[in-house]
Amino acid sequence: MKKLFIIAFMLIGLCSLQTNAKPINPPDEGMWLPMFIERLNYVDMQKMGLHLTAEELYSINHSSLKDAIVNFGNFCTAEVVSNEGLLLTNHHCGYESLQKHSTVGHDYLTNGFWAYSKSEEIPTEGLTATFLVRMEDVTKKVLADVNDTMSNASRRAAITKASDKLKKEAGEKGKYEVQIKSFFDGNEYYMFVYEVYEDVRLVGAPPSAIGKFGGDTDNWMWPRHTGDFSMFRVYTAPDGKPAKFSEKNIALKAKHSLPINIKGVKKDDYAMIWGYPGSTERYMTSYGIQSTLEQANPAIINSGNTMLPIMKKDMDADANIRIKYASTYAQLANVWKNKIGESRGLKRLKVLDKKKELEDQLQAWINADPARKAKYGNVIQDLATASKQLMETKSEMNLWYFQGILMSSKVLLAPLQTMGISALIEKKDTKPEAYDAFTDIIKELYKDCAPATEKKLFAAGLELYRKEMPADMLPDIFEFIKKEYKGDIQKFTDEAFESSVFASEESFAKFIKKPNLKKFQKDLINKTTLSIYNAFIKTNTAQKDINTRLNVAKRLFVAALREMQPTKKFYPNANFTMRMTYGKVLDYTAADAVHYDYVTHLKGVMEKEDPTNDEFIVPAKLKELYNKKDFGRYGSNGDLVTCFLTTNDITGGNSGSPVINGDGHLIGIAFDGNWEAMSGDIAFEPELQRTICVDIRYVLFCIDKMANAQNLIKEMNIIE
Repeated sequence: MKKLFIIAFMLIGLCSLQTNAKPINPPDEGMWLPMFIERLNYVDMQKMGLHLTAEELYSINHSSLKDAIVNFGNFCTAEVVSNEGLLLTNHHCGYESLQKHSTVGHDYLTNGFWAYSKSEEIPTEGLTATFLVRMEDVTKKVLADVNDTMSNASRRAAITKASDKLKKEAGEKGKYEVQIKSFFDGNEYYMFVYEVYEDVRLVGAPPSAIGKFGGDTDNWMWPRHTGDFSMFRVYTAPDGKPAKFSEKNIALKAKHSLPINIKGVKKDDYAMIWGYPGSTERYMTSYGIQSTLEQANPAIINSGNTMLPIMKKDMDADANIRIKYASTYAQLANVWKNKIGESRGLKRLKVLDKKKELEDQLQAWINADPARKAKYGNVIQDLATASKQLMETKSEMNLWYFQGILMSSKVLLAPLQTMGISALIEKKDTKPEAYDAFTDIIKELYKDCAPATEKKLFAAGLELYRKEMPADMLPDIFEFIKKEYKGDIQKFTDEAFESSVFASEESFAKFIKKPNLKKFQKDLINKTTLSIYNAFIKTNTAQKDINTRLNVAKRLFVAALREMQPTKKFYPNANFTMRMTYGKVLDYTAADAVHYDYVTHLKGVMEKEDPTNDEFIVPAKLKELYNKKDFGRYGSNGDLVTCFLTTNDITGGNSGSPVINGDGHLIGIAFDGNWEAMSGDIAFEPELQRTICVDIRYVLFCIDKMANAQNLIKEMNIIE
């Protein structure tokens, strides 16, 4: 569960259910809101092995388990594991922080990092730890002035007005961050009140040979042997309140921390996962799946096929470039492989056919009653019409190709992040300090890129865009290249990187000393990015009416589904709000004659070792400890468990989530899903879907035996 694409949101903003379904969901399916545990889930959880009360899980008046669950950096989850604000999360969640602090001389990605005292912990600017204070159903308040006769624009305005009022009241003059989010495609609204801590420091991480063992080859695969964890600490002002970094800050006095259980897992053990799942589309229609398979996923896959080899070749050739592009490469490689697996799963499991069957059932149910027909009208036909029109605009292709090249090329992204320069120049504002913010943006963006690599990515991105997008949808920059450079993208790229303001940090700094509007507007890289961006905006604007009709149809579709199945427990799609999922430790059969055990061992690390492949290098000390069978209190039967499987329902954003037993003890950290169920964000498959977790015993072994960081071991409450 890695961090997926986020640029799309910046650009836009700049379940196989059946009519005869049982009253409950398929086994272990569901990303449940903690505030409803007692009403919807508690009895089932007790039957499966939970020994805590509902109040011990979620309470707004007393310390509870939810107080140990952290929104980590707005892209992952972490958990508090000591009374002094010590956090555990995934290695890949801390990867960007490790990369930011790494140099060739201090390569924390390769060698790992450990702080043996609080004074050695490294401040990580921009990283936040967010704790949920409370959540509240505000549907009635948000929709108080909404009615079925108003226009969609009026509906949005009424919802925004009511939401803004509620957020202002709950924020207590800036004390809390408040979000109100839509659920069930606009049928319900919930408010989330958060406390955000801005001083988060890097405490430790194993070398990538442990934290990323298996690399792209093993990504999304089982069996797995990855020690995917890292550690951070939250700091507060001396009075315990959130504060920006200061030498005077103190470690957070945690409301709740998770005890750590090293007794080990067994098949069928109870397991629950708490965290912040990012996004699912369990109510996606057959039309959405068609668009995903034909437009969105191919664009993402083609982008990865084009950009990843370029980065990898340069990274392998130069250690400095490897560090600079490590995070960018990892993010793109992750989503690329995810979408390959998702497309495979959607086809293999015939999800589109199942969705069509559901839609036929829903239409028959609507038609069977005049009142329902009046309420829901031609919702299925409306979905079909709007979806077909949207696909005709190729908007998904446009979005994901644009995003794919922007994610790869920082030079192409730079003009979007400095668009305000034109306005400053037009105002004839020549004060150097007026441009400081833009200089800082470029400095931050370019510290992790190499001009020669950027040049290759720039040219490859344009070639890909020209090849894959319909000719009549190509931005005008391609006509300019055709006219001025006879269509030679490489020649255009050479000149762009020779003359552009954005070719390097140095060229930008030189321009800022003497800004010139005419030069800026004619700048080739600036022209390229803005041309592609404007084409995207034009397409997005043209389809505004289609999207409005589609969103209305989706809202009615989900409302009708829920009404059709009044005894079914429905959970909302993930939207990066706190959720809880419960299941058990379990093996699975992947295909005919292919059965996988529910645990892996350190023995498997040694079996996978390949000194010629950087994905399967085994650190010398790890081999030494293995050969001596020196596992301390963490091993059993002459070996050490590395990872295990559960049936929990998670997705991206759950990276770093705690895996917790029936007593509320930490037994592992969730970090991935399995290849056979990659379509799980759209359709849960109970027989196949598994969560891959790093066993907490392997985590502690690496901290204790590999890193000799007994200072951290002593800080945690370990149950043997």
